[in-house]
Amino acid sequence: MARAVSGSRLWPRPRAAEARKADPPERHALALPLRLLATACAFVFMVAFAVVLARLTLHPSPASEALTHTNMRPGSSLRAYLDQPALRDAVKQIGGNILLGVPFGVLVPVVAPRTRGVLRVLLLTAVVMLLVEFAQGALVTGRAFDVDDVILNTSGALIGYLLLGRRMSRTVHARKARD
Repeated sequence: MARAVSGSRLWPRPRAAEARKADPPERHALALPLRLLATACAFVFMVAFAVVLARLTLHPSPASEALTHTNMRPGSSLRAYLDQPALRDAVKQIGGNILLGVPFGVLVPVVAPRTRGVLRVLLLTAVVMLLVEFAQGALVTGRAFDVDDVILNTSGALIGYLLLGRRMSRTVHARKARD
């Protein structure tokens, strides 16, 4: 039996308290049909998100070709958005880029449970958004690469992961209790 020291006095520690501290609370995995259904729904939403992302970011904009420029300096576009006289335009640009990343943070850990974890979600999101931005800058008329968009999209994925993605992934893909 373990003994704890408090001042000069010894007393026995209850076994039940030791057991509670040693064993984390058990999570119950969803039944296999529910897990498959949740993963399939997340996959369908992920495909729909990819289509929306492609439509929003890879659609040519010939009218704005003269207005676009590549931004490789973090914060430069954000300052330009915030310096606009209409706050609505800044909110639309910044908020839209953040919202564009939220579904990624929610769905990726459910579709691919090995990507669960803040760093993995952030890294995967940053890589995908960098590829989207490179494609915009290199292939799409009237669009340009902007590092601030990558930062905002990745921030949105972080928000989505912390608010919902982590819990959804843990619910769908709960680890079985070890003996």
